[in-house]
Amino acid sequence: MPARLSPLEYLADAWSSGGMALEGEYEPSPEQWVRDQVEEFEASDGQRGNILRGNPEWPIVVITSRGAKSGKLRKNPVMRVEKDGKYVAIASLGGAPKNPTWYYNFVEHPEVDLQDGAEKHTYAARVLEGDERAEWWDYAVATWPTYGEYQKKTEREIPVFLLERV
Repeated sequence: MPARLSPLEYLADAWSSGGMALEGEYEPSPEQWVRDQVEEFEASDGQRGNILRGNPEWPIVVITSRGAKSGKLRKNPVMRVEKDGKYVAIASLGGAPKNPTWYYNFVEHPEVDLQDGAEKHTYAARVLEGDERAEWWDYAVATWPTYGEYQKKTEREIPVFLLERV
């Protein structure tokens, strides 16, 4: 069995073999609000549907990933947490005791597309640990304090993914 490639090695391999893997059948979310928000966001090139629950202080980005089990493309709105061209995706699921399904997509297929407004690029996603996680977690909580409340609701350490542009 070959060793698992790092996200950047995986993406370099994908590029050298003819391009990125984010092509294929799109399967909309089973959650109506997610489908509606993604549709509005994409139809307007990120000009509408770009905030959570109508609150202008809660901007979102849309991330496209490949389903860990289905292999189909999945799209999720997540809070916009960006610094110096890097983004983090916080796998909070509102403080639920389990990870959101997109967590498993990112782990299995670390190449993702992220759309922020009209800008769409491919990123490598990786789970952060230790001091790096702590630094980005603090930044995420400063950006959207509700993440801190979510952490208090669950016994699991909420995963933090760093998304770096490829």
